[in-house]
Formats: sequence, C-alpha cells, structure tokens
Amino acid sequence: IERIPKEYIRPEEERPSIGDIFAEEKMDGGPQVPTVDLKGINSEDLEVREKCREELRKAAVDWGVMHLVNHGIPEELTGRVKAAGEGFFGQPIEEKEKYANDQAAGNVQGYGSKLANNASGQLEWEDYFFHCVFPEDKADLSIWPKTPSDYIAATREYAKQLRALTTTVLAVLSLGLGLEEGRLEKEVGGMEELLLQMKINYYPKCPQPELALGVEAHTDVSALTFILHNMVPGLQLFYEGKWVTAKCVPNSIIMHVGDTVEILSNGKYKSILHRGVVNREKVRLSWAVFCEPPKEKIILQPLPETVSEADPPRFPPRTFAQHIKHKLFRLTDQEGADTPKPDE
Repeated sequence: IERIPKEYIRPEEERPSIGDIFAEEKMDGGPQVPTVDLKGINSEDLEVREKCREELRKAAVDWGVMHLVNHGIPEELTGRVKAAGEGFFGQPIEEKEKYANDQAAGNVQGYGSKLANNASGQLEWEDYFFHCVFPEDKADLSIWPKTPSDYIAATREYAKQLRALTTTVLAVLSLGLGLEEGRLEKEVGGMEELLLQMKINYYPKCPQPELALGVEAHTDVSALTFILHNMVPGLQLFYEGKWVTAKCVPNSIIMHVGDTVEILSNGKYKSILHRGVVNREKVRLSWAVFCEPPKEKIILQPLPETVSEADPPRFPPRTFAQHIKHKLFRLTDQEGADTPKPDE
C-alpha cells in the first residue's frame, strides 16, 4: 500500500513532532538515554560496587529509563529469543491467526493488533504477541507458539534469567531509597506474585511514517519493563519537554522504571512518557517484558519512608487494577507537555 488507512493517522497537532527516526538516531547533540554498565553491580570491591549502583540509581531518578550492558544474560540466549520471535512473525497470517486473542471475551493473551483502549482512539501501526512468561506455574504454555520449535525453551530460560535481574535491580533501587534491599521486591509481590508479561511488538514498514505511531505516548504501569529489540531505532522518550530518540546499543537491554515503582518511591524514581515511531525502510521488532504486581492483593501507595512533611504523598492509595483503570479513563496531564496524554 502507498497510503495508510485513516484510522492510523495521528491527530494533526501531534504530527509535527514525528520525524525521521534514522536521522534522529544519528544525531549526537542534546540529551542521551544513559547507559549503565552492570558489570560491577555485585563486585566484592566496595568502591566498584557502589559506583555501579549509584549510576543505576541516578539513571532511575533523572530519566527512569536506561540501556543496561553487561547485564549477565548471555548474548546467545537473547539471540535465540529474538530468532524465535522473528520466526513466529515471519509465518503466513493464517498461522499467526491460530493464536489470535479474544479481547471481547477478556482474553488478551495471544496474537493481535490492539492491546488496550488508547487515548486517541487511533490505531497503532503494530501487531503483537502477548503472554505471561513467569512464574512458570502461571504461564499457559498451551497458547505459546509451537513454531519455531525453540520458542518455548528460549523464552522460558530468558524469563527465568530476567527474573533474577529484576531482583538485583529492585535491591539497588531499594537501597537507593534508604530501605533494606528486599523491600521493593516484597512490595511488588515477590517471587510468587510478581508477574512477568511478554509483549513482542512487530512494527511493519510504514509507507507514511510521518503520520503514524507504532505505540502512542504512554508511561508503563509495570514495576519495571525490560526491552530487547532488533537494532532498528524507534523508541522515543519525552525528556525535559522534547522527544529524545534512544540510540541502538549493541547487546543491551533497555529498562524502564514503571508507574508502580514511581508510586512506591513517591516520585523519586521516574516513570517516563515514551512512544514508538515507525519507518518506511525496516521492520522493527521489540521484546518487552512488563514486571507487574498482582492486580488486587497489594495497595500501591508511597512507602512511609519516602514521605515527609516537606514531601507529602504524591499518589493516592490504589490497587494495581484501579491504577490501570484510572489511567484508561481519566488521563492525567503531563506538566507542560504539548503531547498526547499517557495511557496503557
């Protein structure tokens, strides 16, 4: 096709901010998403360890998003995960449709092209595959792709290793708030209840990329989000009043602080507004894993230790389910942002 259907065309006031993602990724000036090297995160050398942890904490405070390198997950494994996802999306549509989800019946797991009500009512230029990957007893393997044959094995192993990385990151963020290291992990549900949900995003080539978005502007509702991608740029962050394009950093995992950790930290860690941009030359794929607290069991509110007379609670108490509803149906303003409202 040469023109995109009107359902995908973004509102006029939003379009001037959508540029050429390849040109923007090459630009060197201006703010850049921080890269945090986790090599020393558990070093026996106190100075090395503290320096690494401080870099992670600072990136979570200043940006709420970062490229993690030396994260400990082997390149061989992330390569298998990517090959499996690419293999699934490379199949004929009839094969993919066998895994179609049924939104109307409340079943969001599986293959589809629209995950949530979005703020604008426009469609997003993407297909996706969405499913729970951890804890293993909560993952329904019957809906996971059988082709490619390595999909299940690679994805399960990746989820397990990512869950260990989640514990490490939450420990550092806890210490950064002056809490004991296991505190944030406990507050988001611990090993039993924190769900890891994977969403593989497939962004086809788009004939009019200046008119569409792959994913519209939103903040993640999760505690943390970890993202792999196929080295095609597309992620943009709304930082200091401007859209900043994330560079492609080899062998990195992008990590976002989500709303859940922002709330627990009383806004000390940021959940940054971000969006996905498309292009006419290359297919982009990303593998996002959202670490989500249980929907009803936990009340999300600023932890008492993060609140003081000078810094009162910035967020009312809500369950995770209530927080999601609040974002869908009463979208909050972004201070001074001439931008669509966040949703998810």
